[in-house]
Amino acid sequence: MQDIILETQGLTKEFRGFVAVNDVSLRVQRGQIHALIGPNGAGKTTCFNLLTKFLTPTRGKITFNGLDITRDSPAHIARRGIIRSFQISAVFPHLSVLENVRIGLQRETGLSFHFWQSDKRLNTLNERARELLDQVDLGEFADEMTASLPYGRKRALEIATTLAMEPELMLLDEPTQGMGHEDVDRVTQLIKRVSQGRTILMVEHNMNVVSSIADTITVLARGSVLAEGNYAHVSKNPAVMEAYMGTTEGELEGAHG
Repeated sequence: MQDIILETQGLTKEFRGFVAVNDVSLRVQRGQIHALIGPNGAGKTTCFNLLTKFLTPTRGKITFNGLDITRDSPAHIARRGIIRSFQISAVFPHLSVLENVRIGLQRETGLSFHFWQSDKRLNTLNERARELLDQVDLGEFADEMTASLPYGRKRALEIATTLAMEPELMLLDEPTQGMGHEDVDRVTQLIKRVSQGRTILMVEHNMNVVSSIADTITVLARGSVLAEGNYAHVSKNPAVMEAYMGTTEGELEGAHG
């Protein structure tokens, strides 16, 4: 029996008659990297917004660790351990890299987001913050102002602040978007590394990233599930190829839908 951490049943979202997400049933296995992919307009981001309750489903059910969370608030979802990268990773540009991670760590201390706490009190979090920065290869940047970080390093900092929230399920929304090749490779390896002992659900356009790290891939098209399986399986699916490239020939390799 598979250990399912997150499941949706018949998840549907309509906007004034337009069906953005249509009867999506998703099962995310604990300990896996699960990628949600699809062409532009497929409903991926809407699906993420439903899972984190930034949108309320029109119909359907969401369960996390077997508990119905369909009507939970975004704050409740986060407290349960479902953390979406941008929720706490719109990094503070005029704080240091270390201070950004420290803000995420406050959640576990009962000091949550008390910006007026004295430095001495917050300094007790420094050791753990530096450990997290080392995990994402940012240890040497700890004392730099976040605004001065290159874009790819800022995305790594987002992952560190997400990890600081002790997520049981990490939702990563387009983690390599807008990156050059070198940054894409670095962040891809970083995601692979921090996935050890965790579950990750990610929306990602870059098929090279998906093919190299995703255990399971769910393909959405026009709001519905088109295919699901590992990369070898979905990349050879004619319906998937047609949705991405308008052709039933060749493979998905390298496509950036």
